[in-house]
Amino acid sequence: MAIKKFTLRPSDHGFVLEADGQVAFVHDTAEPALSMGTGEARIAMHHGNFDIEDELRELCPLSKVEIGADGASVRFCSEGGRWAATMRISIEDGRLALRFSEASAQAGTRRVRIRLPAESREHVYGCGEQFSYFDLRGHKFPLWTSEQGVGRNKSMRITHEADLNDHAGGDYWWTFFPQPTFVSSEGYWVHADTSAYSVFDFRRARAHELYFWELPAMLLIGQADTMPKLLEDLSAYFGRQPEMPQWVYRGVMLGIQGGTEVCETKLRAAQAAGVPVAGIWAQDWEGINITSFGQRLRWNWVWNADRYPGLDRAIARWKSEGTRFLVYANCYVGRGWSLCEEAASCGYLVKNSSGEDYYVDFGEFYAGIVDLTNPEAFDWFADKLAKNILEFGASGWMADFGEYLPTDAVLYDGTPALLAHNLWPVLWARCNAEAVKKARAEQEALFFMRAGFTGSQRWCPMMWAGDQNVDWSNDDGLPSALRAALGLAMCGHGLHHSDIGGYTTLYGMHRTKELFMRWAELSAFSPLMRTHEGNRPNDNWQFDSDAETLAHLGRMTRVHVALADYLRSAVLENAKRGMPVMRPLFLAYPEDERAWSCDDEYLFGPDLLVAPVVKEGARSRVVLFPRGMWLDFWSGDVAWNSAFGGERELDAPLGAPPVFIREGSPWMATFTEARTAADRYMQ
Repeated sequence: MAIKKFTLRPSDHGFVLEADGQVAFVHDTAEPALSMGTGEARIAMHHGNFDIEDELRELCPLSKVEIGADGASVRFCSEGGRWAATMRISIEDGRLALRFSEASAQAGTRRVRIRLPAESREHVYGCGEQFSYFDLRGHKFPLWTSEQGVGRNKSMRITHEADLNDHAGGDYWWTFFPQPTFVSSEGYWVHADTSAYSVFDFRRARAHELYFWELPAMLLIGQADTMPKLLEDLSAYFGRQPEMPQWVYRGVMLGIQGGTEVCETKLRAAQAAGVPVAGIWAQDWEGINITSFGQRLRWNWVWNADRYPGLDRAIARWKSEGTRFLVYANCYVGRGWSLCEEAASCGYLVKNSSGEDYYVDFGEFYAGIVDLTNPEAFDWFADKLAKNILEFGASGWMADFGEYLPTDAVLYDGTPALLAHNLWPVLWARCNAEAVKKARAEQEALFFMRAGFTGSQRWCPMMWAGDQNVDWSNDDGLPSALRAALGLAMCGHGLHHSDIGGYTTLYGMHRTKELFMRWAELSAFSPLMRTHEGNRPNDNWQFDSDAETLAHLGRMTRVHVALADYLRSAVLENAKRGMPVMRPLFLAYPEDERAWSCDDEYLFGPDLLVAPVVKEGARSRVVLFPRGMWLDFWSGDVAWNSAFGGERELDAPLGAPPVFIREGSPWMATFTEARTAADRYMQ
């Protein structure tokens, strides 16, 4: 629903700005909407983890306002006139644009606080990919792309040990993909046009406080009368993901390492056990590097024929049989290897303050950063990815990292690294998209990323949740992967998946058989299924650790494949309208207040309700049902039938997680075939 008109009217103590009758911005001298000042940042990076301290020198309320004669601008000024700024108001493509410019000339690094009106009943979502909370109300979120952190909860033992050993424990707000955007249950969304470090604070009942390390160029506000229309408008602004290549729908991507022969052996064993395999994903195709963290990669994005002899011929053979091969790359190049040396000789690496190439410590090895602000370096890297990966024969890759740009780096285009840091994952996403374009592989190639920021939606076709712990923890285990998908969906990225079984295997953690199986169940009802061995494969239960696990993976993958036509339809809806494949319940059932806080269930497309088991040892769970009739996916029996939503505890055995069909769905035949495929495999 496009905004057609705004009204700026004086009030007793300031002004009120309305958009189509809805209050969008309020200024009151008692609580001014805008404050400005200065501060000093202290930032230390350690292996992608950031300690950020902000010494606030002053923050002055700009309490005095003057409405322009045009009725479309406001001048803000502090008492005494030391700080001043102007806000110009317009409607752009049906959205309310508040453009800011500074009128003061004070020295020092800028600090800005903007207050927006809030309702105590309001629910808030977004801020990128958040793992600990779906409804953000009652919490504040610093927005800075970084490593996810291990554990991500300061009260947990794992996080404490990670902090002691490597300063890597993290906190609830640590994320690979922050974004200065939020969506409100009151029918509006807000985006701040800035890449600066920000803090979005939703703890106050009557105000949302947005804090920035610069004056944003603009606040953009969209409105709609339904949440689906709101997402449609938001995703149209940020850009939507394209449809997936057709081969992706044919099965699971098996994460395998160890060489060509190992891939061949494990592929055949999986196929013999009835597992549909769409692809082999071998992250060590370019060689390995053993560190105290575990098995790392060589970071030279070139086929290593010693570790993978005959891989080029194997890729062609597998592809002829219907199985693609995928690899790994990231936006750094390992020091001492061919790509790094070539980039350095061409002057393509990010510099330090002395004008030397900046080599970052990634934990017992160093890597250079290709300067993606340099058009020649950008083109060089995209060309290398296209030739070394796609023209080599691979059909996709994990495009990892993007969060490690040091804030004291010197960039080719002169952008301060403090402002470029959050933007780096977007440049990396665009570089990968350019590689696909160079290889003319738009219909074949798929790359997936963990890091992002504003604009990643347009360039990255698939996200993955990053490096979850191989456990059941709320903040960094299986439950957090689902929450991440729902939260990112509210920022316009509707294609998301996670490593089956998790990744991080440290401090006594070991992936169990049950965890792997439950994670596979979640993944079967997601856009993409992919396994990962984890950083310490020998400590983890794998997809082929025993026959029962292979049988379970086969069962869930067969269901996923049988749902392909339905999934294609949901992916197309995301591409056309921005409706995510994994959807919060309130998008379809806003009348149920419980739906607005539900973060452990979701709609898979329009007609399937999925309530995955995310607690260790559970063989039943309470399901929140929306109104209407819902049929059990596995039996076809009626599980719920009421004009109102409600809760019911149901059995949830391994291999049959709680999944339900909306009565009257036009996809009933597809769902019946999926159930038949699962039952056929059991026999």
